[in-house]
Amino acid sequence: MDLPSGVTSHTAQTARLTTHWIESGPQDGVPVVLVHGNLSTGRFYEHVLPGAPGRFRFIAPDMRGFGDSEKADLDATRGLRDWSDDVKALVDHLGITAPIHLAGWSTGGAAISHYALDHGGVASLTYIDPVSPYGFGGVHRDGTPSFPDHAGSGGGTGSPDFVARLRDGDRGTDSPFSPRNVMRTSYWASTHTVDPEREDMLVDEVLKSLIGDGGYPGDTTTSENWPGVAPGTKGILNALSPKYCNWSAIVDLDPKPPILWTHGEADIVVADGSAWEMGTLGAAGHVPGWPGADVMPPQLMVTQLRDVFTAYADKGGSVRMEMLAGSGHGPVFDNEAAWTEMFFAHLEAAAG
Repeated sequence: MDLPSGVTSHTAQTARLTTHWIESGPQDGVPVVLVHGNLSTGRFYEHVLPGAPGRFRFIAPDMRGFGDSEKADLDATRGLRDWSDDVKALVDHLGITAPIHLAGWSTGGAAISHYALDHGGVASLTYIDPVSPYGFGGVHRDGTPSFPDHAGSGGGTGSPDFVARLRDGDRGTDSPFSPRNVMRTSYWASTHTVDPEREDMLVDEVLKSLIGDGGYPGDTTTSENWPGVAPGTKGILNALSPKYCNWSAIVDLDPKPPILWTHGEADIVVADGSAWEMGTLGAAGHVPGWPGADVMPPQLMVTQLRDVFTAYADKGGSVRMEMLAGSGHGPVFDNEAAWTEMFFAHLEAAAG
């Protein structure tokens, strides 16, 4: 499937790795970097670019291990700082010195937070159903881990059937674990449909992902604690583990860029009781031996996000929080008109 009109494709060697990205808008436009989520690529954003305000330059890279960028291993012990440092290397390669606007979907939310914390020079932040500030899996509301070794999170919690289908390049629909069906039910609301040609392209983009210890799902270690697995040190699911992923320190950013947080009310991935999280699965009886809510409650992901963003506002930051009825994990897809209106208005207000 061709890129939309006005959107171009590029590949270059930065100081960190070979990076592919798509972009639109004038070369001297106000820079906006769009960071995708897990098991996706920059092309997941392409549909919103033709209608974007003309004074902005939109840049949507494929992060390491995904799409057409280098299939480089992810150091999970850095959380998502490999991603944020890769974005900074691309920004530097492009010679951009002006403050940048950052948007991050899902996993990308942690990456843009680390960019703001580590590199600064951020004009605004937009979070699209981001991973919790305390990572994914096995934490209480305040971020306290259920177990000291963070059992119940990381690479060992990925579905072996899903991983096998990714590795085999499955483009079919005969299993709920096929990448196409997972995308249909989890990336956006299950009631949302995508043009067949575009859906085929997006499935192909997902299937470009690096599969294995250094990519998806990552390596794992055994644990004496329920459910018997704990995070390893490589790959994306380990980078998302609360053992390594914690971006709650944004509450102390100074200066504080304005924040837009949009979230689908029907999101089943990042939710107060995510369908993919071990505490939720254990409480529902899907994983035997659950130690109970006192030990490992279903993670209150949306509540944790609201707590941190409220604290950011209490410390002087500008925060707009929007829960979108009927939207799933990606309102940028299943509620495009409402989402783009909010996003473009946020950019215009922050750019002045």
